[in-house]
Amino acid sequence: MAVRPIRVFGDPVLRAPSAPIETIDDGVRALVRDLLDTVELPGRAGVAAPQIGVNLRAFSYNIDGDIGYVLNPVLVEVSGDPQPTGEGCLSVPGLWHDALRHPWAKVIGIDLDGNEVVLEGEGLMAQALQHETDHLDGMLYLQRLTPEERRLAMKEIRESDWF
Repeated sequence: MAVRPIRVFGDPVLRAPSAPIETIDDGVRALVRDLLDTVELPGRAGVAAPQIGVNLRAFSYNIDGDIGYVLNPVLVEVSGDPQPTGEGCLSVPGLWHDALRHPWAKVIGIDLDGNEVVLEGEGLMAQALQHETDHLDGMLYLQRLTPEERRLAMKEIRESDWF
């Protein structure tokens, strides 16, 4: 369908918890196509529906060439002690900071046919699963930073040309 523009820090849709998808209809199918088209661009590991202005629980991912999506994802399990992990976000362009992330994560949701989808992994996949489900809960990775790192990030946002 279309590569959609990414909403940036300050947009209220990024702070609101997303609604579950109740019915899989043409609108949801179009949303999935747009999420897949939008995540396929180089340098993108994931795109959550709120990042393209849709307040529904869905995200797409692009990890090591594996591209997919999940509807109504729930982060059901993480393991390992949270570690500072270099992270950026399309909704906070140009910033890169260490967020605390578990080294392994598992998400369960559904696909467009209502079949269960299980996504799990370590490294970048674990980070993406946690990052994208945070988006669906109205949270940006900035909230996972240490207080000192968050102050620095907020200063960088205020000084950015996009804010």
